[in-house]
Amino acid sequence: MPEGHTLRRLADDLSAAFAGRTVAASSPQGRFAAEARQLDGATLVGADSAGKHLFVELEGDRFVHVHLGLYGSFAVHADVPVVPPPIGQVRLRLVADRGAGSSAYADLRGATRCDLVGRGAVAETLARLGPDPLRPDADPELAWERVRRSPRPVGDLLMDQAVLAGVGNVYRAEVLFRQRLHPLRPGRTLRRGQFRAVWDDLVGLMAEGVRLGRIDTVRPEHTPEAMGRPARRDDHGGEVYVYRRAGQPCLVCGRAVRTDVLAGRNLFWCARCQPRFRSRALGSGEPTPEDTHG
Repeated sequence: MPEGHTLRRLADDLSAAFAGRTVAASSPQGRFAAEARQLDGATLVGADSAGKHLFVELEGDRFVHVHLGLYGSFAVHADVPVVPPPIGQVRLRLVADRGAGSSAYADLRGATRCDLVGRGAVAETLARLGPDPLRPDADPELAWERVRRSPRPVGDLLMDQAVLAGVGNVYRAEVLFRQRLHPLRPGRTLRRGQFRAVWDDLVGLMAEGVRLGRIDTVRPEHTPEAMGRPARRDDHGGEVYVYRRAGQPCLVCGRAVRTDVLAGRNLFWCARCQPRFRSRALGSGEPTPEDTHG
């Protein structure tokens, strides 16, 4: 599933291509036909994202609320001389004249959600989400308050969009590695400074993801060039420490990367770089909650 940086980059691309312009809206597939007719000929105000949600605003306080889900895509093409016929199952197509013989178009396919909503519905969605590290108005204290009271593993909490919006499996795995935190450590055992380090790291990593259009998380000393190793080959792109590297040597210590399943999603971590948390409240012979997960 696309993570928050993908939606933020998409919002920026849509705004750059269409903001302030009259758009022709259509639904070649037909599933959004009635709504597209209402939007056809309207001015597109801009686009914004929150977590994994995208909001395309058009005049009259109307918003197209999109959630790409696992397989959705919203391809933006700016400055094309000719707009080609739609290919495949295009739920929503936006087209705008950019002048000087140039046009822009965007095709939405395969999204889990595509709804025409008002400003109130947008506000309701935002109220259900935790703070997004990519939004300038985000308040990390809201996430901290939930994390510090929860017995749930921090690896689970980071994926809960009501706790912290926009983080998916890649950023979850990578930020926990970079901060040397075991994914099964209970949230309530984190210190404020540890949580803030996670938040600040996510802010930087996800902003870099917006800039590059991919997820890169390794520090300069661990790049392929610095280590003399082959570049990663994976359809997710980017250089990472542990995500989808189960059984491969850790780039820092050399121990094999581990994997397990938590709440239906795969975990990846290094047992040496991310040691288990052992509470002082537990006796030395009593297993921690993480001991049962290898």
